[in-house]
Amino acid sequence: MQWLKDFFIHVRWGEIGSATVDTLSMLGGSLSLTVALGLPLGVLLFLWGPLQLLDSPKTYAVMSFAVNVLRSIPFVILLIAMIPVTVALTGTSFGVAGSIPSLVVAGTPFFARLIETALREVDRGIIEASLAMGATTRQIVFNALLREALPGILAAATVTSIALVSYTALAGVVGGGGLGDLAIRYGYQRFQLDVMAITIVFLLLIVQVLQSTGQRLVVRCSH
Repeated sequence: MQWLKDFFIHVRWGEIGSATVDTLSMLGGSLSLTVALGLPLGVLLFLWGPLQLLDSPKTYAVMSFAVNVLRSIPFVILLIAMIPVTVALTGTSFGVAGSIPSLVVAGTPFFARLIETALREVDRGIIEASLAMGATTRQIVFNALLREALPGILAAATVTSIALVSYTALAGVVGGGGLGDLAIRYGYQRFQLDVMAITIVFLLLIVQVLQSTGQRLVVRCSH
């Protein structure tokens, strides 16, 4: 195994561990805020959509356009453009705190659109039956739509979390910290391939854990 030790000669496991914790912190913070903001936005997009409970073509068109604009901005450009906003909110544009606002802005419209799609897949007959029984819009949303769409919502959260992992890696371009920052500073700028390989492996492990956990939750909640 000497060849293995020789290959990983530049790897500092303490830094790898610290970078992994930073990546998980960015993921946890940004995913929590993304779900908190994206879920109600996705529900509203669904309700304002054509032939839905709060059918409002103008409102839907404006909000849909805003969501599409935010989704179309490459994340690296969004990171740079949001530096003044990030500094105003967190006091810094570096590290975990400096990355979370951009991650949330990138993830929220993405997650909201997935939620809208998941709600559209709910059987229309459930809504009609709820209306026939005199249910209010709020009751239909919380007691029917969200419950029926739960597997789709969990799948959307899984897809979003994996996308956020890739965004955390890109945040390293502007000193965002985490495994991405380590890969850029050591793997790319210093051409230390062993560090690059380790960061890739750790990112793959995080993605695999998220994917397998999400799939299990979806299967458990499906009916």
